Amino acid sequence: MQKLTNKEEEIMHILWKLENAFVKDVMAAIKEDKPHYNTLSTMIRNLEEKGYVSYEAFGKTHRYFPIVAKEDYRNKFMNTAIDNYFNSSYKNVVSFFAKEEKISIDELKEIIRLIENQD
Repeated sequence: MQKLTNKEEEIMHILWKLENAFVKDVMAAIKEDKPHYNTLSTMIRNLEEKGYVSYEAFGKTHRYFPIVAKEDYRNKFMNTAIDNYFNSSYKNVVSFFAKEEKISIDELKEIIRLIENQD
């Protein structure tokens, strides 16, 4: 599974949300920095070549849909990020977010409760 560019990830998030879409539907969902229609079409075809999307043909137009689940992509690249940036330590991940004040004490307590209540 190849890492996607930021724009490709944005397109995949749209396709995961819509479940299937024509290029014009993806274009409508892009909030900022909308590419030209043909550029977007090329990016979606690149996602197809990378094995992330497939399509149904309707004459000359295609309706695209994801064939890689969002959860599978997230798991692959979160694990890579944790390995590369946090020495494979989840403790280091949590510590990083605590130091950056991205996670509150209440959220940490909730995480502890979730861990303690696992069967």
